Formats: sequence, structure tokens, C-alpha cells
Amino acid sequence: MTTGAIDESQQRAAKAAGLAYLLTFLIVVSVNYGIHDRLIVESNAAETAHNILAHEQLFRLGIVGDILYCVGVVIQLTALYVILRPMSQGLALLAALWRLTWVLMWLVMTLHLFDAVRLVSGADYLRGFEVDRLQSLASLNLSARFDYYYVGLLFGSLASTLCAYLWLKSRYIPRWLAIVGVITSTLCVACTLIFYVFSKFSDVVNLYWFDTPMGLFDIATSLWLVFKGLKLPEGMRFRAPAGMVAQ
Repeated sequence: MTTGAIDESQQRAAKAAGLAYLLTFLIVVSVNYGIHDRLIVESNAAETAHNILAHEQLFRLGIVGDILYCVGVVIQLTALYVILRPMSQGLALLAALWRLTWVLMWLVMTLHLFDAVRLVSGADYLRGFEVDRLQSLASLNLSARFDYYYVGLLFGSLASTLCAYLWLKSRYIPRWLAIVGVITSTLCVACTLIFYVFSKFSDVVNLYWFDTPMGLFDIATSLWLVFKGLKLPEGMRFRAPAGMVAQ
């Protein structure tokens, strides 16, 4: 089947994907820098526990923000699958599953936040433990979140690499932007894998370098989808995979 037109469902999905990413980006930045960084003090379990107890509602608001972030990513991955499946239904599905793994890791991180609140709140069934031990356990739960983050980041960057390749193949967005996506996403995959093996790698390459370039690509792509939508070069035609039924 030859198809040169972009159907209406793809255009709606493009708006949804762009808006979902931009909104979830604002949420996660607000939560991480406005709440987590304000309340969680690295290497100081006692102060962290005091901050959580003194601002428990704010801390719980951060948990709600993390959950909303996960909801937004699920919307985004569904929309991207709708957009990119004409290029390769198998690769689009694989990218969606890898991004879903990223969401699951983020949800595990969120569960650790609940654990931290429970430990510092002094529930009745924890009264047999010393306060400083509970604070240390809470701090351990909070620090363990980063391990889950970097495991999830591998799957998230693999998904981004596949999507960038499909963007490049589709020509729905500018070719240069798709190429930037392939490069930045592949860089994140490589950095994450190296970091797993060599923990001191973060002394050489700042951890922000892992995913910030990929994040900038995602922001640029999302803005393009929201304001420009999907566009094909004039006269371009592509052949859909066998068995694909027009929507």
C-alpha cells in the first residue's frame, strides 16, 4: 500500500505527544528541583528526616507529581506508537515497551518515597527501632532511587534512539532534528552502560551530560509537533509494511 498522506489520527497523536512531553517535563523539573532538592539533604539522614516531617504535605505533593509524570509518559508513548507505526510496527512497539519499562522504574522510585515517609513518621510497628536507624533506612531508600533511575534511563534512551530512527525514516520532522535525536539518544545509551561498569565515570563525565542533550532533543521535537505538526516533503511517498491497513 502506498501512502503519502498523514492521517488525522497521526496529527492528533502528534499534538498529544508534544503536549504530554512538555507538561510532564514541567512537572518533573518542578518536583525534582522545587521539592526533592529542597527537602532531601544528601549524606544527612537526620536533616532529611526533619525536612520530610516538617513539610510532609509538600513531600507528598512531590509524590503526586511523580505519578502524574508517569501518566504523561504513558500518554506520550501511546501517541508516538500511533505516529510511527507506519514506518515499522515492530520497532514502534518495541520503543513503546522500552519506554514503558522506564515508567515502571520511575514508579518503583516513587514507592521508595512512600517508604521514606513511613520510616521517618514513626509508625507504631516501627517503635522497636532506634530513631537514627530509621532515619538511615529512610535515607537509604531515597538514595536507592538513583539506581532505579539509571536502570530506567537505559530503556528510556533505547526507546528514544528507536523513535529518532523512525522519525528520520518517516521525514515527519526535519531531517537534521531526527539526526540530532539519534546522536543524543545513542550517547545516553553509551554513557549509561559505561556508568554501570565504571562508577568513577561520573567523575569524568557529568551525570547531566547523560540525558540533557537527549532531553533538549525531546523538547525541540515536542515544540515542533505542537506548533508545526507532522509534515512530509512535497511529493514524498513511502511504502507501508505489508498487512498494514489504512486507518
